[in-house]
Amino acid sequence: MVRIRMKRTGSRNAACFRVVVMDQRSSRDGRAIEELGYYDPIRKQEKINLERAEYWIGVGAQVSETVADIIDRARTGVVLAERVRKPAMSKKAKEKAEAEAKAKAEAAAAAAEAAAEETAQA
Repeated sequence: MVRIRMKRTGSRNAACFRVVVMDQRSSRDGRAIEELGYYDPIRKQEKINLERAEYWIGVGAQVSETVADIIDRARTGVVLAERVRKPAMSKKAKEKAEAEAKAKAEAAAAAAEAAAEETAQA
């Protein structure tokens, strides 16, 4: 079975990847059938030959998840360096925000009850 996946290049702590077509049984950095492009996570650059990728997918090659994301970004024209990811909140921060929202809602409900009692007494 042929698979479109990434092959690691670059040095230690400075990884760079090539998008390649290779047999799934071969080692990660083994001999590739064809090189389709590259992905550099440090410089946030990526390039892929969409025509050849479409050819290999049409022939029956399986695509890894990361390469599928690269192909989708190339099809839509999204530049990796301009992509903005919203920060994820930790579990502790989420619990704190939920507790604050709950306390605020309870305080608002108590204030509404007090206002209702005052209007009833008047």
